[in-house]
Amino acid sequence: MNEDEGMITFGPVPSRRLGKSLGINNIPPKICTYACIYCQLGRTLKMQIDRKPYYSTETIVSGVKERLKELKKRGERVDYLTFVPDGEPTLDLNLKNHILALKSFGIKIAVITNSSLIADEDVKESLKLADWVSFKVDAVTEDIWRKIDRSHGKIKLEEILRGIKDFSKDFNGTLVTETMLVNGINNKIEELEDVSGFIANIKADMAYISVPTRPPAENWVKPPSEYDIYVAFDIFKNKGFNVELLIGYEGNAFAFTGDVEEDLLSITSVHPMREDAVEEYLKKAKSGWDKVEKLLEDGRLIRVNYNNTNFYLRKLS
Repeated sequence: MNEDEGMITFGPVPSRRLGKSLGINNIPPKICTYACIYCQLGRTLKMQIDRKPYYSTETIVSGVKERLKELKKRGERVDYLTFVPDGEPTLDLNLKNHILALKSFGIKIAVITNSSLIADEDVKESLKLADWVSFKVDAVTEDIWRKIDRSHGKIKLEEILRGIKDFSKDFNGTLVTETMLVNGINNKIEELEDVSGFIANIKADMAYISVPTRPPAENWVKPPSEYDIYVAFDIFKNKGFNVELLIGYEGNAFAFTGDVEEDLLSITSVHPMREDAVEEYLKKAKSGWDKVEKLLEDGRLIRVNYNNTNFYLRKLS
């Protein structure tokens, strides 16, 4: 067991979802239930489904305590303590004890999970203690799910989906989903309709759509086109729940900072903007359309025509 407290925490990092998030590494690197084709951390080193204890709760708490002490000296705030390790956090048999102990700091707790072990009752009970939980929902069709997430052979998709539904019924915190779109794998209309239909049924507070923006585990993995990203956004939005894009830009979304170009990039990385909305924004900012033309010319913003309406999205890196 590695008791190095310096390896336990990292950040805080700016997060559109969680503000200033202090990350907690409760699993050694690349121990996971999946070997996702798009993983930005590289290929899974050890695939397993058996839950085990890794770090003691005392070590986790001590690591967080020391980091919070340092941050307080520097005048930095922390909005969430977030379990987001280099592997799957629910593989940690001590997760429940960690969460209970960390509540003493009076900071909200988040867990970002790939959903694979949610059928386990102890995992459900552990996650219910958190304030914010993110479930990965890349696909709801067996063959597509296997292609993109490359799960451990003993994991069953139907059990995961049933587990998420059961969890959502009596979870009192914030429940969000994240769907990573990979070109040619899970961005077909039929699958997007099915995924968004599932998310609508669990009444998620927010559904995030993301794309690979960093080097993936498999070099053939590519993000969909900006047009396809907008189509996915539209399909999700039409199901009646909140949806946002996560396409690599962490900025001050929907906040006028005085820098019109950066504000537009920030907003359009989360929500595609109709042309009339852009015009209205520019009017409020007392700025002109030349700002949009410059971003288009620089290749930082793109124009997509969908159903005879122009929309503007941030260009993928």
